[in-house]
Amino acid sequence: MNYTFFLGTLAAVICCGNMGGCSVGPDFQSPAFDAPKSWSQTAIGRGDGRPTTQSVEPDWWLIYRDPVLNKLEQMVANANLDIKAAAHRLGQSRASRQVAAASQFPSINSNSSYARERASPNGVLGLLGTLEQEMPGQIANGAQGFGPAKLPGAAGAPFNLFQYGIDASWEVDLWGHVRRQVEGADADYAAMADLMRDVYITLFAETAHDYIQLRSIQAQIVLTKQNIEIARHGLDLTRMRFTQGATTNLDVANASAQLATIEAYLPVLEREECHLVNALSFLVDAEPRALSAMLGPKRKIPVVPPKIPMGVPAELAERRPDIRMATERLHAAVANIGVAVAEFYPRITLSGSLDIQALTFSGLGTWASRQYGIGPTVSIPIFQGGRLRGQLELRTEQQKEAAVLYRRAVLNAWHEIDNAMIDYHVAETRRAKLAEAAKQNEIALTASQTQYTQGSSDFLNVLTAQNRLLSTRSQLLQASADTAIAVAELYKALGGGWEQHLPAAHPVTAQASEKPQEQSAPLKTALQ
Repeated sequence: MNYTFFLGTLAAVICCGNMGGCSVGPDFQSPAFDAPKSWSQTAIGRGDGRPTTQSVEPDWWLIYRDPVLNKLEQMVANANLDIKAAAHRLGQSRASRQVAAASQFPSINSNSSYARERASPNGVLGLLGTLEQEMPGQIANGAQGFGPAKLPGAAGAPFNLFQYGIDASWEVDLWGHVRRQVEGADADYAAMADLMRDVYITLFAETAHDYIQLRSIQAQIVLTKQNIEIARHGLDLTRMRFTQGATTNLDVANASAQLATIEAYLPVLEREECHLVNALSFLVDAEPRALSAMLGPKRKIPVVPPKIPMGVPAELAERRPDIRMATERLHAAVANIGVAVAEFYPRITLSGSLDIQALTFSGLGTWASRQYGIGPTVSIPIFQGGRLRGQLELRTEQQKEAAVLYRRAVLNAWHEIDNAMIDYHVAETRRAKLAEAAKQNEIALTASQTQYTQGSSDFLNVLTAQNRLLSTRSQLLQASADTAIAVAELYKALGGGWEQHLPAAHPVTAQASEKPQEQSAPLKTALQ
């Protein structure tokens, strides 16, 4: 028989069957994403027209027009430890995908060996008829044996055995068992990339939050120092009037207590300033107070523009990493059902080996020393005790859970956006009212001081007006910070900020299959 022709024909038949084989199990279809036509349907009580449908800028923090914040965000993208850890998790997922994809190709191994052996004449050698020539009368009952070849040397004598060769095996993926595994691994890789995108979004928003809060605390420190000077001026005025006999020691004591109370608030603010500087230093992988020189100079609280670009609701499914990740995990769960279904079908593995074996080293170069074996192995599941059916049921329930979690991710996104828009609306409204209140309190304080100087009013009115002004100014600063922070939280809810650091498109199956090892430049930096 022409073995070469036979093996070639068999391989061609199996290859054709593999190429034309079907993938059992359900095919994944992206779930429908029902988005409202406009943001007005998601914001309760809105109507001022501040949200616009302009596209969300990838670097959304640029709307604050603060160069220090811009530099901080870039430092976080390049140095943050959470981003580096997420990059390594993405690398692990990529490696797992490579392991799954390896099953699509034949496994080829080479081997070589040398052994000094001795066979027992009372073992299988007793079946060889040639032993009668070496050991007459030793074979019981005159066994005839199987082979005509004569062993070298005396029966049972030690001998050398040299061997080298190759062997190969390949599972013929007729039912898509391997293809579904690779499909699921691709979806897992895409989900891990989306998880890394989510880390970017969270950290960018946290950086903006801490920076804005730092500027608010620094503004509070400046305001407190100004209030201390005002309180000292009031104390000096009260002491002068006491010396002139125009007032009592009670007013002096009240003015002194007012000054001490304001001064006691200053160390608390300075402590908060140090904590926020340390928090920002940690975000950029730096030691405590490493950013003191950069953040120490006082700057104004970042101001938000009157219009907030938000894009359109339909873009949310592609922008928010949690929705994208839920989609990919649903995809992986569907693919795993296909793997479980394929377990019910026969599995065919084609294997073969070619070896050169000789009793002498010089014999390894002769074609007569070859030996080979080739043929398919068919594994048919007949009885598994319910394991396969239980595994299919498990994968089906996991797919149903993934579908529910997708729905939860979408609903959670709408809630977060709606809450963020309301928070921004309330913060902006409160800031405007406090600005008016501060203006009126300044007028009230000036009037009370004038009346006290003229003797037509007591010092209690001055203290009351002063306390109201101090409180209102402090609240106004915090309201301004809350407005800027609410914008950062809004963009976090919208899923913006990662586009410059990871590709916008999902690493689909074809892309992952062709070039799973490629990385974007920021990702390579994070992996270092």
